[in-house]
Amino acid sequence: MAQLQITAARVEPALLDLPWEVPLEEWPEDVLAALPRGISRHVVRFVKLAGRVLAVKEIGETVAYHEYEQLRSLGRMDAPSVVPLAVITGRTTPAGEELNSVLVTEHLQYSLPYRALFSQYMRSETAGRLIDALAVLLVRLHLLGFYWGDVSLSNTLFRRDAGAFAAYLVDAETGEIHPNLTPGQRSYDLDLARTNIIGELMDLQAGEMLDEDVDVIEVGNQIVERYESLWAELTHVESFESAERWRVTARINRLNDLGYDVGELAITTDVGGTTVSIQPKVVDAGHYHRQIMRLTGLDVQENQARRMLNDLNAYRAETDRQSEDATFVAHDWLDEVFNPTVRAVPREMRRKLEPAEIFHEVLEHRWFISQQQRRDVPMTEAVRSYTENVLRHRPDERAFLDRSTAEIQAIEG
Repeated sequence: MAQLQITAARVEPALLDLPWEVPLEEWPEDVLAALPRGISRHVVRFVKLAGRVLAVKEIGETVAYHEYEQLRSLGRMDAPSVVPLAVITGRTTPAGEELNSVLVTEHLQYSLPYRALFSQYMRSETAGRLIDALAVLLVRLHLLGFYWGDVSLSNTLFRRDAGAFAAYLVDAETGEIHPNLTPGQRSYDLDLARTNIIGELMDLQAGEMLDEDVDVIEVGNQIVERYESLWAELTHVESFESAERWRVTARINRLNDLGYDVGELAITTDVGGTTVSIQPKVVDAGHYHRQIMRLTGLDVQENQARRMLNDLNAYRAETDRQSEDATFVAHDWLDEVFNPTVRAVPREMRRKLEPAEIFHEVLEHRWFISQQQRRDVPMTEAVRSYTENVLRHRPDERAFLDRSTAEIQAIEG
């Protein structure tokens, strides 16, 4: 223990209390949080420490430092990835036997590995939404110059995002950050993603966790189609007649609809000035996220932010406040709509989903029962109905403490 070394941007003193002299697979139950774990080539455990849940992965020293630095770099670029906390080396048993180093990361709350999502029957279209989320993640990483080198569902965590899913990188062992990626690097990542996804879905079918009628080849091919269409929309050069300058705005709007902001455009004309070419130069994901963050201070997922902005705009129209400053209207919307809706859910059930996801699902449920009953159901009634008929039967997505992966209900309405 005297040789133990902790490398961290900010050392958490409570880390010293963990049994580093014991192999990770033998750690006692009283320090572990029984969260669902994905498939990993390394031993991974979740631990409860100082009111937080951390992920600890036993790994070689060189690889641990490499992954730690890659994750830190991704964090500085606001990439969707887990947050690294420390690398711990110099571990030995009381008998002097050397133990592998470990990488410690923060557990991403409300996230689940794909096998937990499939632990009970899941529809093929939901599998498609996971693939869509992974494709968006891969495009975002490639735009940042990150070559993954090991793209798979197993190396990804998923969080709900207003009925869809948001994907996060959780394993960066083979990753490399470059100024720009070559077409060959992107192609290799994409082909690896397709191959791994097909294999993982076949494994689920063999374990009777995915319906045998699902065409896993077609689902695997979906990531290629989704990735290539999104990459083209974000990067291709578009040419048009100079009289059609409205197409610049249309291009920006399409990018915004995909959740991207355009920070800079390269616009050129030909010699005669008759043809204009446009190419986005800086595109960042999170267009709606940044809007809702600026207006309300809420840090939510992209689709959740889009849904919240739609409701905020409806509130603005209903209260006839289109001419007022949006920040003041958003403040009142928080006090009069969003916060009361979330607080109307019994406290013991609020931890089942993130507040923004609860709000989204209440709106969905209100629309559904209003259609059923052919009347405008009040929000208070909709919250009661949603709580009793939907949320009460949901698993706790924040922690899943004290439950094994096999016992987790699939996240499907």
